[in-house]
Amino acid sequence: MKFKILLLGSGELGKEFAIAAKRYGQTVIAVDSYAGAPAMQVADQFEVIDMLDAAALDMVVAKHQPNIIVPEIEAIRTERFYDYEAQGIQVVPSAKAANFTMNRKAIRDLAAQEVGVRTAPYRYATSLEELKQGVAFCGYPCVVKPLMSSSGKGQSVIRTEADIETAWTYAMEGSRGDLKEVIVEGFINFDYEITLLTVTQQNGPTLFCAPIGHRQERGDYQESWQPMPMNPDHLAEAQDMAARVTKELGGAGIWGVEFFITPEGAYFSELSPRPHDTGMVTLAGTQNLNEFELHARAVLGLPISEIRQLQNGASAVVLAQHNSNSAPSFAGLDLVLQDPNAEVRIFGKPTMRPYRRMAVALRFGTEPVEELVQKAKLDAATIQILE
Repeated sequence: MKFKILLLGSGELGKEFAIAAKRYGQTVIAVDSYAGAPAMQVADQFEVIDMLDAAALDMVVAKHQPNIIVPEIEAIRTERFYDYEAQGIQVVPSAKAANFTMNRKAIRDLAAQEVGVRTAPYRYATSLEELKQGVAFCGYPCVVKPLMSSSGKGQSVIRTEADIETAWTYAMEGSRGDLKEVIVEGFINFDYEITLLTVTQQNGPTLFCAPIGHRQERGDYQESWQPMPMNPDHLAEAQDMAARVTKELGGAGIWGVEFFITPEGAYFSELSPRPHDTGMVTLAGTQNLNEFELHARAVLGLPISEIRQLQNGASAVVLAQHNSNSAPSFAGLDLVLQDPNAEVRIFGKPTMRPYRRMAVALRFGTEPVEELVQKAKLDAATIQILE
């Protein structure tokens, strides 16, 4: 069993998936908009294209004739996936899933109206005036997000009427492509957020990883930890919602399903049909299979009999502070790695810009996750990025 996998998006998540797929004997062609992307460094071949260009995407698919297409990012002309699927190419997890989850309107309406899971109150807006109406419906504070964006771009919180116009402008600047529409969500007074990594299989039951807690800034995760201690009833509720939404979207692979957890229970937030950045904590050996190995097995139709939690773990990101067009080097690894329960993953990105994720510090052990998070944050602060 050897397949040709076209990996669309070649960042740090794609790199770890490519490694997992190569370990199962597969051929990987890594695609991204810039040369030297992390996954390209471990793939068999690579292509540099604008994945929002349908003609360029068609050309790469025609050239390589892949058996499987694995999207790793959102900035892709996903409408083409339906045609690729009709040609007999396996799209991961499915063309429907990739298209619905690219657009917050499609996935929110599917989750809330068709599947019937609990979500925050919401409205859509295509103009500043409609945004004002949406804010009036949802109340203060509320959250505004572009319908199509990635990595938290364009998201903001409206606390007063004075924030509305600024939020609209920021959302338009962060919107992907030519879609100028936002979703306005009522603010949920939640206790914490979780990512529930959910695995759907070609020939097996849907499985769940232990819940992952995380903290965000600027729409991007800063630390994550596993397991997140939580009420078993609320976890069961989240698992039920995740199973129903992923079943409706179809296909096999790993999904990052995000929930707000309140005293009343779980609220569905968002869903990514691919490995999740907060799931990098599984690289700390928290499970018998990390999220990338789980994704590879599910994509390839290999059996996953169970997911076992082995130990506690935490991750903390290492961010660039300035712009540079040269590949950085790193100092401080010798200090961090003196501890036998510490590990570091450097992503190998060829350039830097402020807040770009360049590496992740990992901690694992038997101590409470709160302690592991603090150690991971200290490790991340110890690692210096040098030009």
